[in-house]
Amino acid sequence: MARGRTPSGRKTSFTIRLTRAQRQTLLAWQRAPTLSAGVARRARILLLLADGVTITDICTMVGMSRRHVYKWIHRFLHAGLQGLADKPGRGRSRRTRPPALAAGDRRRMAC
Repeated sequence: MARGRTPSGRKTSFTIRLTRAQRQTLLAWQRAPTLSAGVARRARILLLLADGVTITDICTMVGMSRRHVYKWIHRFLHAGLQGLADKPGRGRSRRTRPPALAAGDRRRMAC
């Protein structure tokens, strides 16, 4: 099967065009060992789409569902490269630790 074509021979209807700077940034993100794997995977999704690979093939290559692939594509279209960053989650918020007790306070508590 040719790249960017569906099994029936049609080209995929959903493509994006990247500027040279965007492509260079996404390539760097894909190779960067210090970035999270999620950001590297999102960069790969966009590079594959820009190269004309179908959504179904992208899902297979990156191991994500169509829903999640479309999510990252839409975020990129609406917010650019900044849209690929993780948003704060709904998970448990970090609690601040109470200030350390003074040495005298620790002795009183031990008694």
